[in-house]
Amino acid sequence: MSKIEHLNITVPNIDEAIKFIQIIAPDFKIRKDVKSSTSYRWVHIGNDECYFALQEPHFGSDPESPRKTYKNYGVNHIAIIVSDLLKVEKDLVKYGYKRSIETPVEKYRKRLYFFDNFGFEWELIEYSTQDPTEKFLYE
Repeated sequence: MSKIEHLNITVPNIDEAIKFIQIIAPDFKIRKDVKSSTSYRWVHIGNDECYFALQEPHFGSDPESPRKTYKNYGVNHIAIIVSDLLKVEKDLVKYGYKRSIETPVEKYRKRLYFFDNFGFEWELIEYSTQDPTEKFLYE
């Protein structure tokens, strides 16, 4: 079976990215944090199954302003399974993160969409079943 092992994302501020990820995925730990005086900083944060590779823009680069989700080419959102969606939602709201789109009520999953402070949209999913025919039921 194939599965996603990691995503590599360039972010303006790694510490802010870590803060957001640790709210939505408290089991994610920093595996490696490289701070070089001659190159950009990068961090791997995850669990035993998957991780996010976060990096700062390369030195001397001129990063563009945040892109518009669903309008420009690129990643539209990042989805992650969470174990307690209501707790994650409460914590994100407490720290001032903004909601994105509303989602319909579904039988076997709950979903929320939030933006991090860089404009990346995250889909947060809590499943109430392990049966793939129910998990991925498109109602």
